[in-house]
Amino acid sequence: MIALPARLLALGLSAGLLFAAPVGAQQDPAQSARLAAQQLAAATARLEKASGARDRVSALTETIHAYEEGLEALREGLRASSLREQEIRADWQLRSGEVSRLLAALGALQNGPVALHLMHPSGPLGTARSGMVISALAPALQAEAEALRQQLEEVTLLRTLQESAKDDLAAGLQGIQEARTELSQAISERSDLPSRYVSDPHQLKELANNAETLEGFATGLRLVDGPDSAPQGNASFPDAAGSLPLPADGTLLRRYGEADASGITRPGLVMATRPLALVKAPWPSTIRYRGPLLDYGNVMILEPAEDHLLVLAGLETVYGAVGDVVPAGTPVGMMGGAAPVAEEFLAQSAQGGGAAQSETLYIELRVGQEPTDPAAWFAVNKE
Repeated sequence: MIALPARLLALGLSAGLLFAAPVGAQQDPAQSARLAAQQLAAATARLEKASGARDRVSALTETIHAYEEGLEALREGLRASSLREQEIRADWQLRSGEVSRLLAALGALQNGPVALHLMHPSGPLGTARSGMVISALAPALQAEAEALRQQLEEVTLLRTLQESAKDDLAAGLQGIQEARTELSQAISERSDLPSRYVSDPHQLKELANNAETLEGFATGLRLVDGPDSAPQGNASFPDAAGSLPLPADGTLLRRYGEADASGITRPGLVMATRPLALVKAPWPSTIRYRGPLLDYGNVMILEPAEDHLLVLAGLETVYGAVGDVVPAGTPVGMMGGAAPVAEEFLAQSAQGGGAAQSETLYIELRVGQEPTDPAAWFAVNKE
């Protein structure tokens, strides 16, 4: 007597457990990709309408935001697609050994009389169990083959989605670049902003050239204040503490007074942002200074209310003119860096990474002559 049916019994039970453990469900990558394509198409339509909008700056700002959301949705869709494909391939590898052993066992059954293989060393009960296993193997293998076929079709669909995403990506990256260019032009051509009395430009330049610290410059800026420099109607600015939106989208790196790797502390927040991220005024403000300052790169200093100065440092480009009163949400600058090329974008998405936040924005809020913790003013997640 041979013990082949006993081996089949063990393999059959193992296979049964394997068949009953399907791959965990995740968000449908196909649906994610379709939604991303729709968002990018909607952003393109907004870009076309923005050229004729009455407030082009506002329209283009919203368009850039729409492109960013669409590209982020595409990134998440590609990431989900890559993870799902890896999951399926891992499942294939897990199943392949069991399926191979089952097929080998079934092949061995064909090399001898069926009656002999149905006999079992443990007697009639073992023989009955062996027969039940053999009769169940064919449907189980058929179900497994069907599951593998469906997974193969899913992998093919995921690959097709990844290929089609390249076209959506190219259009999205081109569209957001056009929107950024048009925004810069619209801001430079803007002439409808109110303006307030501010310091003499030559005096500001001399003050910036002679400043040794940001604190010294801010103090000097207060001393040369015009009597009517703060925008009117903003008496409620102190009441907005805790609810102001952050000037840019990003990740908080260091809090007020928190030392960096070199042990240096600053009385402000340090944020990591994506390349070319827009920096916006969180509150209606007068532009008090814009331009290079010390080692902070380009700096934008806003005055949202009397005796309040908001310092935004590390920008690549600054918008507007000193004395302009800008509404809340108006772009006042843009971070540096370069937009990712399509290949880099796809590689980051496939590896499960997001857009690199390679730029650094410094945020300082001064009340009177003293800096205060900006986290108490902005809607910063508490940790």
